[in-house]
Amino acid sequence: MSNLERRPIEVMLAEDPRSAETSPDAVELLEPREVPLGGPRALLVRRTLPQRARSLVGAWCFADSYGPTVAAGTLTMDTPPHPHTGLQTVSWLYGGQIEHRDSTGVHAMIVPGQVNLMTAGAGIQHSEIAVGDARAAHGVQLWVALPDEHRGVPPFFEHYVPEPVAVDDAVLRVFVGELAGARSTVTSFTALVGAQLDLPAGGIVRLPVDPAYEHGLLVDAGEPLFEGRPVPVAHLAVVSVGRSEIVVAAGEDPVRALLIGGAPLGEQIVMWWNFVGRSHEEIVAFRDEWQSEVIGGGTTSGRYGHIVGYDGSPLPAPALPNLRLRPRD
Repeated sequence: MSNLERRPIEVMLAEDPRSAETSPDAVELLEPREVPLGGPRALLVRRTLPQRARSLVGAWCFADSYGPTVAAGTLTMDTPPHPHTGLQTVSWLYGGQIEHRDSTGVHAMIVPGQVNLMTAGAGIQHSEIAVGDARAAHGVQLWVALPDEHRGVPPFFEHYVPEPVAVDDAVLRVFVGELAGARSTVTSFTALVGAQLDLPAGGIVRLPVDPAYEHGLLVDAGEPLFEGRPVPVAHLAVVSVGRSEIVVAAGEDPVRALLIGGAPLGEQIVMWWNFVGRSHEEIVAFRDEWQSEVIGGGTTSGRYGHIVGYDGSPLPAPALPNLRLRPRD
């Protein structure tokens, strides 16, 4: 790194001719909230999507960060079989190992640096268990809302190992979509991008991006400047469409983050529990089918199928709220 690059990040950004575009006022900052994942010994996750202020970044509709857990032996990651409709789950790990099973017959491990993408489509069920010491489980679970024309596709599972790509001081691992000349092989039904971004202390990257995309930076380590705005750990910073370049700069500590983005979905969705639909009535029907087919033991060949090999019972759906579920965009 040159002497110029070692100067304070704030000075470097101020000298950038794009300084008006990198105003921190143009960056939306979403704070995480802690949510228990599972039963009475649940793992606490840090949820940044959805929120009242924002439901989507592109078609990304859900983001949970978790781990590593420092508490001794009191928390587990054992998520029993549960349903999904109308979405894709994208699992990305920084540490640990997670065992995945689903009703298409897939039994796979999730390990750091390799993406597992499950397209729920018309309906699926899956389970996830941390292998070994659950305290080491450390990563992000993301969901993508499927567009109306594709949300009824049959469910399927994909795995991909991205190669690292250097851009300026950053190293990128593109696990969904295309960025910086790297392209993932997993299926996207809308224009999307997802990548791990690593920067050394004092590093900076000016990353060419698609101006038709919204973009978000979900920080796991360090406190970078994202388009001029400091982003604390576990927070999600978002910028709107229209930018052809994004600037991310590390301070005194190295940065590890996920860059997610995509073209705005342009559709309203209704999202409740593990379902993405388009109306209150549709969500009610998805829940009723889960309760009758799987929890009630009525069939193993309905919408959600059957999981082989999980030692335990599936997760009952919570009660629906005493109000009408509203579409959001």
